Amino acid sequence: MGFIGSWLSTAIATAVAIWVVPGIEAVGGSWAAPIFTALVLGILNATVKPVLKVLSFPVTVLTLGIFSLVVNAVVLELASFFSRNIFHAGIYVAGFGAALLGAIVISVVGTFVSGVIN
Repeated sequence: MGFIGSWLSTAIATAVAIWVVPGIEAVGGSWAAPIFTALVLGILNATVKPVLKVLSFPVTVLTLGIFSLVVNAVVLELASFFSRNIFHAGIYVAGFGAALLGAIVISVVGTFVSGVIN
């Protein structure tokens, strides 16, 4: 799956997270928000997330992998911040609990949609 397919599946997963998770709201339009958030999320997943995974490796081993959900939530918070401040369209995440639940929803739905696309 190329960049467009990955971006589309992440945008759909972000739209589902906006719809399902209380505390995540669209800012700047109901269609523009998931699209720009997915773009920023893809960029952050390629650049920042590998560094965070290396830095958090000892804690991730101690928690048997559960801490990787925290890393995903932090990346989602960063994507929310950057998409709203750069594109003026994105998602607003009310707190860390919403970010954690949103990261889980985006991961599960994104995996399902990627499987359907392929």
